[in-house]
Amino acid sequence: MADVPTPDPIPYGAWPSPITAGTVARARLRLDYPLTAHGRVWWQEARPEEGGRTTVVEHTPGDGNRQLLQAPWDARSRVHEYGGLSYLPVRSPRDGSRQIVFAHFPDQRLYLTAPHGRPPVPLTPEPAAPAALRYADFALSPDGREVWCVHERHGGTGRITRSIVAVPLDGSAAGAPDALRELAVGADFFAYPTPSPDGRRLAWICWNHPDMPWDATELRIGPADRAAATTGRPVMGAGPVREAVLAPCWRDTDTLYAASDRSGWWNLYEVDLAGHARPRALHPAEEEYAHPLWDLGGRPFAPLADGRLAVVHGRGDQRLAVLDPKTGTLTDLDCGYPVFSPALSTDRAYVVGLAGGPAKPPCVVRVDTTTGAVEELRRELDVLPDPAYLPAPRPAEFRDASGQVVHASVYPPSHPTARAPEGEPPPYVVWVHGGPTGSESGVVDLSKAYFTSRGIGVLAVDYSGSSGYGRAYRERLKGRWGVVDVADVVMAARHLAARGEADGRRLAVRGPSAGGWTALAAVTTGIATHGPVFRAATSYFGVADPRLLVAQLHDFESRYLDGLIGPLPARAESYRERSPLGHVTDDTCPVLLLHGTDDPVVPPAQAEALVRELASHGVGHLHLAFAGESHGFRAAETIARALETELAFYGRTLGFDPPGVPPVELS
Repeated sequence: MADVPTPDPIPYGAWPSPITAGTVARARLRLDYPLTAHGRVWWQEARPEEGGRTTVVEHTPGDGNRQLLQAPWDARSRVHEYGGLSYLPVRSPRDGSRQIVFAHFPDQRLYLTAPHGRPPVPLTPEPAAPAALRYADFALSPDGREVWCVHERHGGTGRITRSIVAVPLDGSAAGAPDALRELAVGADFFAYPTPSPDGRRLAWICWNHPDMPWDATELRIGPADRAAATTGRPVMGAGPVREAVLAPCWRDTDTLYAASDRSGWWNLYEVDLAGHARPRALHPAEEEYAHPLWDLGGRPFAPLADGRLAVVHGRGDQRLAVLDPKTGTLTDLDCGYPVFSPALSTDRAYVVGLAGGPAKPPCVVRVDTTTGAVEELRRELDVLPDPAYLPAPRPAEFRDASGQVVHASVYPPSHPTARAPEGEPPPYVVWVHGGPTGSESGVVDLSKAYFTSRGIGVLAVDYSGSSGYGRAYRERLKGRWGVVDVADVVMAARHLAARGEADGRRLAVRGPSAGGWTALAAVTTGIATHGPVFRAATSYFGVADPRLLVAQLHDFESRYLDGLIGPLPARAESYRERSPLGHVTDDTCPVLLLHGTDDPVVPPAQAEALVRELASHGVGHLHLAFAGESHGFRAAETIARALETELAFYGRTLGFDPPGVPPVELS
């Protein structure tokens, strides 16, 4: 047999790959908020090839999947600017047919779909100003005649108020705002409107500025069978210990379940309303059974017909299990999907969720908890590339100078045939997630594979402040944003280079939103403390100046920086010291800035101000502003162009020639 010739070495970064930017863009189809009832399953589906429009899909056994909203209808809420659950299956009060209620993105009104292809009909009043009345986080009233939801009102003076309201399904409120019935008032923010089984009481979560919902919330109970709105009475979260309570769920008319991090970890508790006993932990563990409440409507646990609870739990990524509240027994369900999102829905013995793994993209799955059988209903990507091109993530822990552990995942370059020159370590890009209370996921991510299949490693860091590791880990960032996150990212990158796994002379850093802030801070303010570490930085709609951001922030996050840095004006010097804007020097590496022109969370003025400063110092940079894009790119052409530009940018700054993408010139 003839010897197989050894392929010629190809420099890292220049490996040929079948994973194109278009492949990644198509994989950005986003599935979310699956619901199930009466054997049917529904979910939201954001489609990049339609400019990011969100439709609702229904799965019926025997009939498969059916799209319920045709263009231009767009089921997407703007409550808190992040939205969340934007639809709810109901029965029409007119003819009893099964329809859906949804929030339409352009005007934010609620609509009810109509049978036989007729256009949806409005359920809520037309706002005086565009998108001034918003709705999210829906629950059906026990009598089936109303939808109870979070209502957000934007006044002409800029004042924003919220409450929980009842929206009649007969359409009477479309032309008569007084037909909207207020159920709960008295707080800055509301979530999880949850009616009791008999419809007489309502449970909800609320909180006030300056707290975020992972800092301190209250579980309140109030009557729902009277005309006057109530402030309710607190049953969890009002004590001397600050706790974040989430996701109330009624067991019966006198007992609730809820998640709370009062122990330092989000565990599940039973609340006895009749006996007024202290909440009882169902299964105490140093694991998380919930996730920070950025988007409204996702429930991390749900009741099964036999009284058990379907739950997600774990450190970092979460897996699916069944918890028996009576015995505290927790049983993992080995269904072939090791990672579940904290948004579950149940129907008798079935649980529906969004799940994936290192070799599986996110999928809507239906799991039979009695047999373990699993049915895959929809994938975010129908066909995956050859697994040889996909990186195998390796968990890693790094210790800082004080001995504290920082969590990360290492994604080495992966290719079935390409090999690099002998003795040459690969370049690495450090990925910094947003939030900053986000976290990295082990579910297959083609945007990472886009780089690793070309010979560029990825180091994803769950820096101090990330979720999934308990309250103490989250609160390491309190008052120290721009300090400990930068230190963790730099430390992890240096450790990887010291081990010989990464080329310390070819390191880049990138991140979206709060991750963009950390990336920019690492190559500006961070240089004074850590020295120059990175040769390139990429910011996806990232924060460049926290002082400017405070004046521009939307209401939900308008006091967030009080906890991350400190209240103004008392901590004004800390804002100045940590701001990337104002700290560009000759040591600042080249920077790529990618931003949407319609971003309400981190306005484009952040990137524009930094571009002017980079130019004034003669620092190489590239700025792309994408018309019509918001916070998080949604259109396929935007996603593809951003990725190709990022790859070409690393080629230019880290010293390789990536094939198949045009080179970029830096200003």
